[in-house]
Amino acid sequence: MTKEGFKSGFVAIIGRPNVGKSTLMNHIVGQKIAIMSDKAQTTRNKIQGVYTTDTAQMVFIDTPGIHKPKHKLGDFMVKSALSTLREVEVIYFMVNAMQKLGPGDEFIIDKLQSVVGETPIYLVINKIDKVHPDYLMGFIDEYRQLLDFTEVVPISALEGNNVQNLLSITEKQLSEGPMYYSEDQVTDHPERFIISELVREKVLELTREEIPHSVAVTTDKVRQENDGEKIHVMATIVVERSSQKGIIIGKQGSMLKQIGTKARKDIEILLGSKVYLELWVKVQKDWRNKELYLNDYGFNKDEY
Repeated sequence: MTKEGFKSGFVAIIGRPNVGKSTLMNHIVGQKIAIMSDKAQTTRNKIQGVYTTDTAQMVFIDTPGIHKPKHKLGDFMVKSALSTLREVEVIYFMVNAMQKLGPGDEFIIDKLQSVVGETPIYLVINKIDKVHPDYLMGFIDEYRQLLDFTEVVPISALEGNNVQNLLSITEKQLSEGPMYYSEDQVTDHPERFIISELVREKVLELTREEIPHSVAVTTDKVRQENDGEKIHVMATIVVERSSQKGIIIGKQGSMLKQIGTKARKDIEILLGSKVYLELWVKVQKDWRNKELYLNDYGFNKDEY
C-alpha cells in the first residue's frame, strides 16, 4: 500500500552518444548498473535504474545514444531510445558542455518537439566542472532558441555536482503514485544481463579501438558452487571476426585473463559473493545485421 503523498514516475535520459547518461544513472542509484565507456554507443538496451526515498520513487530509463544507424543493431538502438518519449513523466535531454551543438542534438530536438507541452523536458548540461561559468550562458541560450525547456539544470554526473538539486526538481514534477519496485531494488534487469554488461565494459575498456561495437556478451551460467563459498559464472564473448577473437584472447590468453580479473571484481560487488568467472570467446560473423542473433544476445525488438 502506497503511503499518502508518495510520488512516483518514470524519467527518460536521452541524448547523443557519450554525453554521460550512464554515469548519471549509476551515480543516482549508487552502484554500477549501466556500463561506462568513452566509446560512443555503449548502452544498447533501455536500462532501468530505480531511485527511492521516503517521499518518492523515480524509475530512470537510460536510453542508447541517438545516432545515425549503420546496421540493424544501430537501428534497434535508435528506435529503442525514441520509443521512451511518450512513456515517461519527465525527459532529461542530456548534453555535454564541452561539445558544441551539432546535427545530432538538432535531430533529437526535432524528435522532442512532438512531446513539447505533453511531457516536461529538462535540458541537463553535463561536465560543467570542465568549462568556465561565463561560457555556460551562451551555451544555454543556443539550446533555448531551439526548444522551450521546462528546466535547465547544469550538473557534473561524475562528481555529483547539482545532481541532488536535479532530483529535487524532478520530484516536484511527479504526481502521487505507487511504489513500482521494492525500496531496496536499484534495477529491473536480471543479474545475468548486468553481468554480461560488466564483462562487455571491460572488453571495451581494455581493447580500445581494436574491438569496436562488434562485441556482445551472454551470461550462460550463474551457479552456487558446492562448497557454498563461490558463485560459478560462465560467460561468452561474441565477436564478428577471427582476428577480433585473437585480440580478445591475447598472447597466451593474457588479454582474456585481464578482462576476467577486472570483470570478476565488479561481479563480486554485484552478487555480494566470491566469484569464479569462466570466459569463452566465439566468432559469429556479421551478427549485428541478423535478427536471429540480435534476439539471442538480448536485443529483442518486440520489447520496444
